[in-house]
Amino acid sequence: MPTSSLPDLETKFAPLTLTNPSAAPGHVEGYATIFGEPDRGGDIIAPGAFTDSLARRTTSVKFLWQHDAARPIGIWDEIIEDKRGLRVKGRLLTDIRLGADAATLLQAGALDGLSIGFRTLRADRAGAHRRITAIELWEISLVTFPMAESARLIAPHPDTALADAITDAARAFQ
Repeated sequence: MPTSSLPDLETKFAPLTLTNPSAAPGHVEGYATIFGEPDRGGDIIAPGAFTDSLARRTTSVKFLWQHDAARPIGIWDEIIEDKRGLRVKGRLLTDIRLGADAATLLQAGALDGLSIGFRTLRADRAGAHRRITAIELWEISLVTFPMAESARLIAPHPDTALADAITDAARAFQ
């Protein structure tokens, strides 16, 4: 689905929820896409498809509202490829109205989707599917309708929050 704000970009959708609304208002964490699984559009994103794009970016990947380049709503603090897919951690800017509204919608369960905005650099056919092997990632948006069924945020786990706090404290002393 091309966007009016960023012409010629393709988009893919994935469900999203807040990481831990009570502990960190507006913080989100999960997968923007899952490798190897066909999405509703029939595309499969291969492991490593984002590697070059993430390595050569000189600016941040934008956190947008519904793929609208005029409506940034947050900051992506971490975007990495792991064995499962494109894992993201970020923050909604709740000091701005749209960021606060988005956090409220997420917390209530009224909004639950992520979508990537990208250009395909390399792809091949894999049966009935297009297998995308190289992507130029531009943005990751909070959206209403997700495309990839199994790309979801990681449910908050109390031990994870404690481990993250300990890790952050240890980094402060390095």
